Amino acid sequence: MTDFSHKPTLTGDRVVLRPLTAADTETMAGVIDDPETARLTGSAGHPPFTIERLRAWYASRAEQTDRLDLGLVDRASGELVGELVLHEWDEPNRSCGFRIAIGPHGRDRGLGTEAVRLLLGYGFERLGLHRIHLEVYAFNPRALRVYERVGFVREGVGREALLHGGEWIDAVRMAILAPEWARHHGHVDDGGRGAHGEGGGGGAGIHTP
Repeated sequence: MTDFSHKPTLTGDRVVLRPLTAADTETMAGVIDDPETARLTGSAGHPPFTIERLRAWYASRAEQTDRLDLGLVDRASGELVGELVLHEWDEPNRSCGFRIAIGPHGRDRGLGTEAVRLLLGYGFERLGLHRIHLEVYAFNPRALRVYERVGFVREGVGREALLHGGEWIDAVRMAILAPEWARHHGHVDDGGRGAHGEGGGGGAGIHTP
């Protein structure tokens, strides 16, 4: 692996992960502004992003060599329903963070679980990553179950990391290693190159345009 300069399209049975562009700005604004998405990602109460700032953000995704931002598309409808991100890249240690945000049209149908598996498979099997880590808030037990099902292991807790609704919420820290992924037999179809849950969101924060 050298960097994230290649932006793949990953195709599963029910979802497609594809590069995000400026044309996705309005749709992703709807995902980001959804109250449940904001709650699950810990973004509720933060100042909203302007459309201009979001458009500049998504227009620049193809240029980023230190992160991979992919849109989550429902194959049945062709609708963009969320995004998945590999970021916080630590090249010497072949490690990065993971984040997902799913809007209301993509929830409760298993799309998120398949999307997570697709991106993990790409990260481990094509990019040669050794470790992928995330944080998920304790009030999202469904996402916790999804992550454990695909192979993530709980590593610790960031106590009272989020103030939400007048209550302090813990952030659960999880990670999956390449050998652990291999035991789950994931497989990715990387646009013909032969690569080989569901919560409304997981991983703290949506992004920082």
